[in-house]
Amino acid sequence: MKLTPITSCVGITTTTAVRRQKKTQGLGGKERLCWPAARSRLQVRDFLFETSSSRFLVHLFNHPQNPGWLAIIEQVKMPFLTTHINTQVAAFQLMDDNFSFSELFSHTASRQLSQMFFAVLLFHGSEYLLAIIFHGKSNVTLKSLLISQQYILAMILSILEYLLELYFFPELKEHWWISNFGLLMVVVGEVIRKLAIITAGRAFTHLIQRYHEEHHKLVTHGVYSIVRHPGYTGFLIWSVATQVMLCNPVSTVAFTVVVWNFFHRRIPYEEYFLRQFFGEYEEFAKRVPSGIPFVK
Repeated sequence: MKLTPITSCVGITTTTAVRRQKKTQGLGGKERLCWPAARSRLQVRDFLFETSSSRFLVHLFNHPQNPGWLAIIEQVKMPFLTTHINTQVAAFQLMDDNFSFSELFSHTASRQLSQMFFAVLLFHGSEYLLAIIFHGKSNVTLKSLLISQQYILAMILSILEYLLELYFFPELKEHWWISNFGLLMVVVGEVIRKLAIITAGRAFTHLIQRYHEEHHKLVTHGVYSIVRHPGYTGFLIWSVATQVMLCNPVSTVAFTVVVWNFFHRRIPYEEYFLRQFFGEYEEFAKRVPSGIPFVK
């Protein structure tokens, strides 16, 4: 990034932080700093008051018990004010050069964030719709959307990571082969998840069933002949892939660890009841892997 040199209201080039001084005859025959002609002392004071961190300084230098403060500030305190103002001006210039709303709506950000939005919308919307199809609207609650407070927090943090990295490391989001691979895996995870639901039909529920019901049956065909828990496999792939699609390295690792740990605890608990419901489940579990890495 190339910074365009700008001159602050006290005659300093912020990119070099070199104080420009003009020698003129000041108070007491001594040299003093001159303000640019376009900037009066009132304008400088107004600028200082625009930033809350400067108000204390101006109040101190303009205190009624400090007569002749202009002479003092010229000789002693002006260098400090100069540095203080230039730091803020340089920061504003950096922000303006690095990040703006136009960058937020750039091609990269617009595409990746819109893909994320539609992936989340499709996943949760289809979960709710399929639950209504197989179980009836009267038996379905908003819990079938699979949206919890922890899930919302995780998604907010992932978007926050994306925006921070877009600000500080915009080039990180330009790895399109990674983003496109993530998009592909989002589709794969979604398909596996929905195949699991459709194959199981009424036997698929979002909550672990602790009591056997008549419509419960052990499904061992289709995707269930490949892995025992294809619904969990699909969700693990989908959730991690959303972060790969956004090129979010931190959230990719975090989602992998959190989701894996969730299924690592959930599967043994669920299979405890499945073994009670179905005598043949033990043989099925020995023959078919769980579908979650390192979970037997």
